Amino acid sequence: MTGRAETVEIEIPIKNRHEALRLLGTHDRHLKLLRETFDADVFARSEGLIVRGRQAPVRAMGKVLNAMLARIHADDGLGLEDVKDLIAVTASTKAEKDPMTIEVIARGKTVTPRTPGQRKYVRAIRKKSLVFCIGPAGTGKTYLAVAMAVQALKKREVRKIILARPAVEAGEKLGFLPGDMHAKVNPYLRPLYDALSDMMEFGQLRKYMENDMLEVIPLAYMRGRTLNNAYIILDEAQNCTPGQMKMCLTRMGEDSRYIVTGDITQIDLPEEMRSGLVEVQTILSGLRGIAFVYLKSRDIVRHRLVQNIVDAYERSDGDG
Repeated sequence: MTGRAETVEIEIPIKNRHEALRLLGTHDRHLKLLRETFDADVFARSEGLIVRGRQAPVRAMGKVLNAMLARIHADDGLGLEDVKDLIAVTASTKAEKDPMTIEVIARGKTVTPRTPGQRKYVRAIRKKSLVFCIGPAGTGKTYLAVAMAVQALKKREVRKIILARPAVEAGEKLGFLPGDMHAKVNPYLRPLYDALSDMMEFGQLRKYMENDMLEVIPLAYMRGRTLNNAYIILDEAQNCTPGQMKMCLTRMGEDSRYIVTGDITQIDLPEEMRSGLVEVQTILSGLRGIAFVYLKSRDIVRHRLVQNIVDAYERSDGDG
């Protein structure tokens, strides 16, 4: 015997009318989107919002509403696109393929941005020719950039991928390391190889490198080149000097895309030397065709302790 699905309800506490208005959106646009997506009802009472309907959609809508409230409490923007992102990320709806999914080469492998900040990053990469992504460790800055580059190569949108990284830690000590130049700089490029090997079969990766369709190089190897029809990623850019940053950005040729990633809280340059990634935010601010995306600790997708560690250091710096 089949009975009717039980109706349940949950309460989402609201502090005041202003918070409720931000949550529901201009002309209730957020509210309408939530109702259309989850097949559940939501209405206001004096103590907060009430979500009512079948158990599964009610729980899913409740997760999204709580995520929306978290953004409001953090003084972040909450527009209609942000709500759509939160629905995709928090509710994990499976009605259709997530349009933000990135297809890479390894068998059946896809990469999907997992936080609203990451989705904003991928959206910027798709729209702009030059994207700067600044944020703490573990937010997927490099991984998502590599995934987008691999997808572009797979679809033949570009002829090659160039991944570059400064080997700042080596500095004058480079000559004392054993082996040839490749062996000396390889440890500093290892994270880029790791991201690539997660997205390509080893044979495919080797074939691309042998056919000059893929380069993983130290920053100095960018000098004097013009890179046409290429996907260029400059990683750990906080360790570029202003001169190096200008040199790298001016390598960009016709039909090329450029992503620059870095964490300005972990600069390894000498104290008297200014970071090119810090300076470029002022120099290129407002230019068309360029986007700056800032990821935060809540976008960290590594072990949950990483987010707690980053937050603790930020509090410590603020107290100092």
